[in-house]
Amino acid sequence: MLETLLGGLLGGAFRLAPEALKWLDRKGERSHELAMQDKALEFEKLRGASKMDEIGASGDAAWNSGALEALQTAIRAQGEKSGVPWADALSSSVRPVITYWFMALYCAAKIATFTLAINAGTGWSVAILHVWAEADQALWAGVLNFWFLSRTLEKMGR
Repeated sequence: MLETLLGGLLGGAFRLAPEALKWLDRKGERSHELAMQDKALEFEKLRGASKMDEIGASGDAAWNSGALEALQTAIRAQGEKSGVPWADALSSSVRPVITYWFMALYCAAKIATFTLAINAGTGWSVAILHVWAEADQALWAGVLNFWFLSRTLEKMGR
C-alpha cells in the first residue's frame, strides 16, 4: 500500500514537472519579450528624436538660406539709384558720414585720455603704451585689412 501511494505521488509529481517547467519557460519568454519591446520602444524614441533633429536642421538651413537671399537682395537694392538726386546723395553719404563721425569720436577719446595721462604727470612713453591697447591694435588691423587686403584680393579676382 505504501508503494501504491508513493508511486501515485511520484507519478503525479513527474506528470506536473513538465508543466511547471513550461510555466517557468513561458515566464522567461514573457520577460524577454517585455525587455525586447522596451528596447524597441527606446529605439523608436531615438529614431523619432533623430528625425526631429533632422527636420530642425533642414528648417534652419532653409531659414538661413532665405535670410541670406534677403540680405543679398537688400544689399543689391541699396546700390540701386532711386532717381531722386537728393535722396540718392543722402543714401550714398550715410556710411562715410558714420565712419568719419566714429573715427572723430574715437580719436577725440584717445587724445583726451592721452592728455589726462600727461596732465597727471605720466611720461609720454607710458601714456602712449596705456592709451594704445590690444583692442586698438585689433581695430587698426581690421581697418587696414578692410582697406588694403580686401582691395588687393578683389583686384586679384577672388
